[in-house]
Amino acid sequence: MPPGVARAVRRGLRDPASVLTLRATAAATLAYVVALRLSSEPAPLTAPLTALLVVQVTLYSTLTTGIRRVNSVVAGVLIAIGFSAVTGLSWWSLGLIILAALTVGRFVRVDEFVNEVAISAMLVLGVTRLASQAWDRVLETLVGAGVGLLFNLVFAPPVWVDTAGQAVEDLARRARHLLLRIGEELDGPSRAERAAERLHEARRLDQAIAEVDAALRQAEDSLRLNPRISEGLLSRVVLRTGLDTLEICVVVIRVLARSLTDLAKRREPEAGLFPPEVTVELEELLAHLGGALVSFAVLVSTQVSRNAEEAEARLAAELAAAWAVRDNVAQLLLRKVQEHPDAWQLHGSLLAEIDRILDELALDHRSRRLMEELDRASATRRDRLPRLARLQRLSRLTGRGRPTA
Repeated sequence: MPPGVARAVRRGLRDPASVLTLRATAAATLAYVVALRLSSEPAPLTAPLTALLVVQVTLYSTLTTGIRRVNSVVAGVLIAIGFSAVTGLSWWSLGLIILAALTVGRFVRVDEFVNEVAISAMLVLGVTRLASQAWDRVLETLVGAGVGLLFNLVFAPPVWVDTAGQAVEDLARRARHLLLRIGEELDGPSRAERAAERLHEARRLDQAIAEVDAALRQAEDSLRLNPRISEGLLSRVVLRTGLDTLEICVVVIRVLARSLTDLAKRREPEAGLFPPEVTVELEELLAHLGGALVSFAVLVSTQVSRNAEEAEARLAAELAAAWAVRDNVAQLLLRKVQEHPDAWQLHGSLLAEIDRILDELALDHRSRRLMEELDRASATRRDRLPRLARLQRLSRLTGRGRPTA
């Protein structure tokens, strides 16, 4: 296989949409083959349709979608059977059955499949030999849902933790790139338009968090009920707390860009934002901040790998260098503020924003936040499954009290 084709195949196997396409196609075809043997219909297309809609990119979403899908179809068929005993198909009976199906769909907890209740009822009401074909539709639905669920149980879907980790790293690298551009433009004329461009870029970066959050939710779903994962809770909490920290940092970067924009508006167009000695130190500080963001993202995404210690060491080094440069910047700004006190609020807010980012990325802060979230998640699990928690405690006590040889 040519190298270019091989790379394209590997990228496709890492793409959730490509994986879902292949899995849904295989499950729908298998469901149709099974339904041909079990249903009396010559073309039992309801089974592959159900499998196509049930099979999702994760096992957890497949299970929950399958249950809602079966509920919606069965509810629609039962409504159609009830109406057929009273009236045939006409414009007013069609309106009544749609109204009844949509109303019932709100109460049977089918969520996004509310319309499927009405669709199933209309399709069944419009066919001949209503009773037999209605139950054939129920059978085909059960076959499609069962095949979809079994397909994901036998061929477990991929775990999308790496994809979510890559999205977190990409977000951090975009933030680093923005900080580097801000630092490079500090030594030029203080054009308010250029500072405003960086502010708009920071706002776009803030909006990109939603895309990373979607990738992280998909990764969290892929860890639930997956037989190949034993430490799903730890992986979910590590990624979630990491994204929360980066989200705070991105918001602070936007505020920092706002402060620099306001400062640029106060300066003359031909003047720089800061004196040359402050500009050099501040550019180095922003570079260290960007490096710390990327190191933090790598640490979060490689928490359980052999690269975690190396990423943690890089993060500690970047933070130490950033704090050292930050102290120099603070001393330089203090002297400049004493000479020209008109912009002391903006200078102070600039340092406060940098301090906030450094505090959020600190290793002890991350460890404390991680432990708090793990304790909260464990407490929530105990509240949801009290009997299981009691059995686990009882088994631990029994194990401790068991005599040793």
